[in-house]
Amino acid sequence: MKINSPILGAVEVSDDKVIEFPAGLPGFENSRRFVLLHEEGGDNNVFLLQSVDDAGIAFSLTGPEQLGITYEFPLTDDEVASLRLSRPEDAVVAVIVRKDDNAPANAGLRANFMAPLLINTQQQRGLQKIIDKFDYDIILRVRG
Repeated sequence: MKINSPILGAVEVSDDKVIEFPAGLPGFENSRRFVLLHEEGGDNNVFLLQSVDDAGIAFSLTGPEQLGITYEFPLTDDEVASLRLSRPEDAVVAVIVRKDDNAPANAGLRANFMAPLLINTQQQRGLQKIIDKFDYDIILRVRG
């Protein structure tokens, strides 16, 4: 299938690469199908989560470990069922990152750790986990 990404242009994507978010993403509930893209020759640590349903919807994602962060949180039975998750190792955690429009140019990116994305890489199913409060473990690591 061909996707016209406003960021990467026309991209050909295999149907088996489409990730279904059954509930959509908060604020974007009508977009339920996404693909992960990255720029050829670009940084493979930052991906574009591009909506298949609405080409105008795209989010930059990275793994929290790329930011030196490890955190764990429980999933409800409903979340596990929605992901069709049978093995924890099939789940990937990602965070949405964005440039802060009000910050100086050299300020870097902001990451949304309160609403990570979980993707079952075997079933191509995803959800956004909304964390109301941090009563979970967060480990920050400084890279040397």
